[in-house]
This record gives sequence, structure tokens and C-alpha cells, in this order.
Amino acid sequence: MRILIVEDEESIAAFLKQGLEEESFAVDVAHDGKTGLALALTGVYDLLLLDWMVPGHSGIEICTQFRKEFKETPVIFLTAKDTVEETIFGLQNGANDYIKKPFHFNELLERIRVQLRPTSGSSNIFQVGPIKLDVEKHLVLKGEEEIQLTQKEFALLEFLLRNKGNVCRRTQIIESVWDIHFEYNTGVIDVYINSLRKKLQLSNEEHYIQTVRGVGYIAKEL
Repeated sequence: MRILIVEDEESIAAFLKQGLEEESFAVDVAHDGKTGLALALTGVYDLLLLDWMVPGHSGIEICTQFRKEFKETPVIFLTAKDTVEETIFGLQNGANDYIKKPFHFNELLERIRVQLRPTSGSSNIFQVGPIKLDVEKHLVLKGEEEIQLTQKEFALLEFLLRNKGNVCRRTQIIESVWDIHFEYNTGVIDVYINSLRKKLQLSNEEHYIQTVRGVGYIAKEL
């Protein structure tokens, strides 16, 4: 899952970025509204965290423009504004939720999880063969055995399983799992894939995570 933070207070932005990355989110940060709007409109984000008052374009302006293109992506405002009228104004202009500064990180995290919670009929559990990944419990099982993964390994496996049956290109993986948008030595992906296969104890016959030579990787049933 990828989150965009638009926050001009660098200390707050850095704190949020670190905390969310520790929870396996990929995070981008913009410190002004112009950059924030440009990033938001790329459409690669699963959720936006917008400070109401940022230079360039306000959080409200970003949200209004964003909603013209993306109707469903959740938006949460981070702001010192707390009157009923301001709250209503923010919600009427496309926000899904609103949290007043200062706030506890754990409360914000739960609000994010609520917004990203699967809709009725969908699931937060992904599976290929005997491998099962539970996002909410942060749990990976192979059969009945629990597999211990690092945060980045978990995020990589989650991305592959969310896209099961589809080829995940290296650029997609590096942008979604790592916080990188530019040309990069994607050989780091191979290292993590090898580690993932070893920890999942995949035999030569268990081709659940396959290499698509020159392109990327795919998670698929045998």
C-alpha cells in the first residue's frame, strides 16, 4: 500500500513517514501543495494524508482537484483547524476523515486502516498454494507453519499476492514496495525474492513465485 503525505512541517512529515514505513507502507512526502498535487495526480496512491495549510496549494485545493480524477481513494486531513464548520467544509470537499493536530500516531494508524479496510465481499487475506498472508494480523503461513518475514519481505509478498496471476514489473515493484520513483538498480528485488523463497521453503516443484525473465515476477497457482 502506498501513501502520500503532504505536510510542510518537515519534522512531522519525517515522523509520519518513519512510522508508516515501519508498518510496511510505502510512503512519499511533499512539503508544498504544488508538488503534492502533482504527485497525487499520478494516481499511484492508496491513500492521501493532507495538511490543510501548506504553501502553493492548500490541502482543500489538492483534495478538490484530486477528486475530479480519483473518486474512491481515501483522503485524511491533518490539521489544527477544529471548528464544526471547518470539519464539515473539509468533508464536503472530498475528505474521508479528519484528525486534529496534535494527534497520537496509533490513532492515525487505525484511521488509515479503517479507510483501507476491504469493502464487503473482499478480503484482506491473500493466498497462493499453501502460502497465506493476512494483512491485518501481519501473518504469513505456509500450511500450518508461521513464516517470519522482515517488513520489506512482507510488503513484497503482499504486493505479489495482491496481484496474483498478473506479471509485476520491476518498476512497479520498486515504486510500490520501495520508496523509489527513479531509475534504480532493481537487483535489490532479486535479493529479496531469493530470501523470500528460502524463508517460504519453496521446493523445486513449488513455482508459486515465478521469474518472468527481463520483466519481473508473478505469483500464480501451479
